[in-house]
Amino acid sequence: MILIAMITILISIFNSRIAIVLIAAVMLLAACGDGDEASDGLTVVATTSIWGDVVAEIVGDDAEVEVLIPRNSDAHDYQPTSQQAASLLGADLVVANGLGLEEGFHDVLESAEGDGANVLELAPLLDPLPLESLDPHDDAEEETEDDHGDRDPHVWFDPRRVATAAELIAAELNSVDGSIDWKSRARTYVEELDAIDEEIRALLSAVPEKRRRIVTNHQALGYVADRYGLEIVGVVIPGGSTLSDPSSAELAELVHTIQEGDIDVIFTETSVPSQLAEAVAAEIGRDIEIVALYTESLGDAGTSAATLTGMLVENATRMSEALG
Repeated sequence: MILIAMITILISIFNSRIAIVLIAAVMLLAACGDGDEASDGLTVVATTSIWGDVVAEIVGDDAEVEVLIPRNSDAHDYQPTSQQAASLLGADLVVANGLGLEEGFHDVLESAEGDGANVLELAPLLDPLPLESLDPHDDAEEETEDDHGDRDPHVWFDPRRVATAAELIAAELNSVDGSIDWKSRARTYVEELDAIDEEIRALLSAVPEKRRRIVTNHQALGYVADRYGLEIVGVVIPGGSTLSDPSSAELAELVHTIQEGDIDVIFTETSVPSQLAEAVAAEIGRDIEIVALYTESLGDAGTSAATLTGMLVENATRMSEALG
């Protein structure tokens, strides 16, 4: 049944010209695995390295964690492979962000869930903030309660919301396998998040009041601003997705905002090219520092940003040093 569902997903995602090739590949993989012994452990698939790390903190050695979007990749822009699409149905739990973050995964996740995959989309459950427009002339109608299109998907920047997410993951794991005290493990991780929250607050509270207005590459730091008392006054790429395309008028307005606002740093992203931000900086007429932050991907293994808690502290450290 799982094989049939996998084939259905692949046909629904890809055009008919390549569907036969994909079906053959899936059937070949299934045939190769017929003689293998089934794994006794749980398998959890996470769309991003960030949520994969949170899951790993909870499951330890009691589950295999597969991350779909590679580190240092733009989550908005990544397109899943056919093998990744098929892997969703074989997982005991699929942990996704939602709210449009994994734009290339929308149809894949929807099809997989329709075929019985256990998908947990976290961001809609974490009291997401609205994606507030930075355009003073924007008088768009207020969104309805059921419309998540204008909600900020970057919830992992708030340790409190990550703590809630950890509890949600633990509850879902408990429904899959109640033989392990997942909730106790989540509580231990929440304690770590509480300590990280205080560390970040101490770092960013040192930023002088007149330096707390910031410009970012795209609207990824809304939760940082909301939690720690910063104000985002401009973005290079408008909106909550890196796939948006700024107009010349928007870029000119941003240059004016930076010039008039005594701003001397633009925060870019390690997973997104910074050429556009550098071009804006070149138009200012004075020195503008470009500081890259980890936004939608963890850093490489062995770096200070290899875990979510490490990433949050590393970002806060870079911001505090640049704004101090």
